[in-house]
Amino acid sequence: MATTNPTKRNARSASPSPRSGDAKAIPANGKTGKPVRGADKDAPLKEDIRLLGRLLGEVVREQEGDEVFEVVETIRQTAVRFRRESDARAGAELDKLLKKLTRDQTNSVVRAFSYFSHLANIAEDQHHNRRRRAHLLAGSAAQPGSVAYALSQLDDAGVSGAQVRNFLKDALVSPVLTAHPTEVQRKSILDAEREIARLVAERDNPLTPKELRHNTELLRARIATLWQTRMLRYTKLTVADEIENALSYYRITFLRELPALYDDVEAEIDSQFPARGKARAAAELPPYLQMGSWIGGDRDGNPNVNAGTMQHALKRQSTTIFDYYLEEVHTLGAELSISTLMVDASPELLALADASPDHSDHRADEPYRRALIGIYARLAATARALGVVNILRQEVGAAAPYEAPADCVAELEVLVSSLQANHGAALVKPRLAGLKRAVEIFGFHLATLDMRQSSDVHERVLAELFAKAQVESDYAGLSEERKVALLLGELAKPRLLHSPYLEYADETNSELSILRAAREIRRRYGERAIRNYIISHTETLSDLIEVLLLQKETGLLHIEGNQLKELELMVIPLFETIPDLRCAAEIMHGWLALPQVKPLIAGQGKLQEVMLGYSDSNKDGGFLTSNWELYKAENQLVALFNQAGVKLRLFHGRGGTVGRGGGPSYQAILAQPPGTVNGQIRLTEQGEIIASKFSNPEIGRRNLELLVAATLEASLMPHAGDGKQAGKIAGFERVMEELSERAYRAYRNLVYETPGFTDYFFAATPIAEIAQLNIGSRPASRKATQRIEDLRAIPWGFSWGQCRLLFPGWYGFGSAVSGWLADGGGAKENAKRLATLRAMCKEWPFFAALLSNMDMVLSKTDLAVASRYAGLVADRKLRNAIFGRITDEHERTSALLSSITGSKDRLAGNPLLARSIKNRFAYLDPLNHLQVELIKRHRATLAAKRTPEERVQRGIHLTINGVAAGLRNTG
Repeated sequence: MATTNPTKRNARSASPSPRSGDAKAIPANGKTGKPVRGADKDAPLKEDIRLLGRLLGEVVREQEGDEVFEVVETIRQTAVRFRRESDARAGAELDKLLKKLTRDQTNSVVRAFSYFSHLANIAEDQHHNRRRRAHLLAGSAAQPGSVAYALSQLDDAGVSGAQVRNFLKDALVSPVLTAHPTEVQRKSILDAEREIARLVAERDNPLTPKELRHNTELLRARIATLWQTRMLRYTKLTVADEIENALSYYRITFLRELPALYDDVEAEIDSQFPARGKARAAAELPPYLQMGSWIGGDRDGNPNVNAGTMQHALKRQSTTIFDYYLEEVHTLGAELSISTLMVDASPELLALADASPDHSDHRADEPYRRALIGIYARLAATARALGVVNILRQEVGAAAPYEAPADCVAELEVLVSSLQANHGAALVKPRLAGLKRAVEIFGFHLATLDMRQSSDVHERVLAELFAKAQVESDYAGLSEERKVALLLGELAKPRLLHSPYLEYADETNSELSILRAAREIRRRYGERAIRNYIISHTETLSDLIEVLLLQKETGLLHIEGNQLKELELMVIPLFETIPDLRCAAEIMHGWLALPQVKPLIAGQGKLQEVMLGYSDSNKDGGFLTSNWELYKAENQLVALFNQAGVKLRLFHGRGGTVGRGGGPSYQAILAQPPGTVNGQIRLTEQGEIIASKFSNPEIGRRNLELLVAATLEASLMPHAGDGKQAGKIAGFERVMEELSERAYRAYRNLVYETPGFTDYFFAATPIAEIAQLNIGSRPASRKATQRIEDLRAIPWGFSWGQCRLLFPGWYGFGSAVSGWLADGGGAKENAKRLATLRAMCKEWPFFAALLSNMDMVLSKTDLAVASRYAGLVADRKLRNAIFGRITDEHERTSALLSSITGSKDRLAGNPLLARSIKNRFAYLDPLNHLQVELIKRHRATLAAKRTPEERVQRGIHLTINGVAAGLRNTG
């Protein structure tokens, strides 16, 4: 937010740029063109941050006055000095400055520093795009994470183009958007920031002085808009709000970037495997990359989700995709002005044109336009049949709706084939090909909506159905063996348990109506609209069979005679806690072995999905044990499914933080055990991670490409199968088993066995204040208690991020490694064991990814700031005891991580991220210090039983927003 001389800055940036064709030149602003040897690659990033900071400072001065600006600037300079020079006097001065702030000044300071973090994020995202383009312009080798790189690796490994194409024909890669209470940004804020990002990107182009001034004026205006826009929600988000927020990312990124990515992948395959590419039999690959959603269908712990929200979700999704199709078809009609007086058209195209409701003499010789008018009319009729209203452009005349998306694809293919056969191939690529691909990918439903509910709800519903039908009075009290026998016996009977003449509890009625709604949605929008039913807290085989019986009750399970024939919704267990993960293979063995289930799995293409939960397993057992138990469960499931001849699809329930399975998706997929990806992978995208990955189209495209590239590599790259390597990995796994057991004991001992830890957590983090934020439709806790067991894993991790400990991402590792090394029995054995850990880091992708993620978390951890939060704990003895243990463990973990990796500095392998974190910490520190001060005031007011001050509460929530933006992956 420092001010600089704008005249001098603009004059320098606006210097005339050399012609882009000059390979040796770069524009005078230093931002585009080929990389120059010896140049500071991060200079454009610094320049952008300085510019945005200066404009923010100008806005603060203009909007709040000189006094507030000077306060903000003094705090900024003091915080920077404190952070960069470790100046103790600066720290005391900063503390004094913050305590002197008035209520109004406090909120202005918080907003200023919060928005600086937001603007720094925009600058960094643009710099990532800039660096990627610079590599492409320089003709650099394909970068890891790109499809080109993946295909090159596969080619080198002897994998053929035919193998790649056949693989993609059966593959499914699906990012699934979810709504969770960590997305703290309002859509209005995100919209303004997208425009700022566009303007920053525009400055990379050669601009005249006038254009540059205009750009700067627009930037200042957009930042002023941010300043005058309410950062917080004053009402709680509804499920409908969450649906709309998610749909905005389709308009920004997915609708255009996903079809374009398919074209890029096709082109890269043809380029890497030219001979086979030209001779390929099929023109296009089927939609192997598809979007999924939980928003409107995830009922677990969210009483606001019901049959109505599911129906609303599909209606809004359908409206979004039809709006896109209709706009694209209308634009195509303007573009494809081809006349048969100039060029021929195929008989099929002419027939399609003749079937159009358009009979204008003005377009008699323009069959493509007439055909598109007909397609538009059919799409409009289909949209209306599916409940879409407010179609912007009235169709020319009536037409029959499409029965299925494939019918629309077939008509678009008629246009494609006619153009290709009549000198118009160049006209296919700009828009028509993308539209056709979009219909294949998105259908009439846009994204597959998953259903999820907890197993205990299913048990309660069936217990009532059994009791009211006088079949079993105490289903919940039965042993597991008797439950399974009763459920399987009931599945074989043609009658239903539910009677329309009896009254049932609201929960039972709601659950049955939800399943009936799913059946209707599939009939209306297609089978891909809803096809998965996820069971949270799967602990027994009966948990899966219960959902079969509920589907039978609602017409979703089809039976012939006494045989189960077809299941409309795949029954997917979610294994979340450490005990659940350890039982996963046993439960699935029982499921795959059931004679009644085998024909259902065959009907699913001999495929069964299993979901693994990262968040709850981490909260249950800590970072190291959670990762290890997930790894073991995956290996056990692969072996089991291979033996059964069933394809396994794993659904990874990853969160934003490393403690919840977050971290770079590319590395995470490559670190999966061999055989676990195999072309089938789904993974959740949650909270504010959705915005950070997909609010910028170019970054969104890159993140989607990363998923495809990683899936190709993880699935098709040959795995080292020689006995020596296999034996080495087996040895590494034995070490991990020992480390995991030690880490588990250390974590459980502190979190669940130390008296007062819960009190410490609720006092030393802003968990109570987070629960009051209007940041999601789902409650922060499953039950109205202060037990950590009942707290959702999302706010648990979010709270530790706010106080800068990020505890779930590293605690237990230091104790585990130090104990294992110490048990070696002497210095020589100790050194040997350390060498083993170093070998694990170099040779085992799983362990390398684990350490890399922990390295990132530790780089964002700040014990000095965390100690301020510890000061919120009134019981000094408790505070010192628990924070002391956390501090000791942090020191152990940091030291041992450095010993294993050989790098004393955090993020030695990622200097750009290291610099980013270092630079922004100076702007995060004041937010954290103010958050502590405001929490003290707020809690003192509550303790005195006085009415809380609205400005203080708002200030706390603003700091939560700012810290989340500064740390980025905190949800």
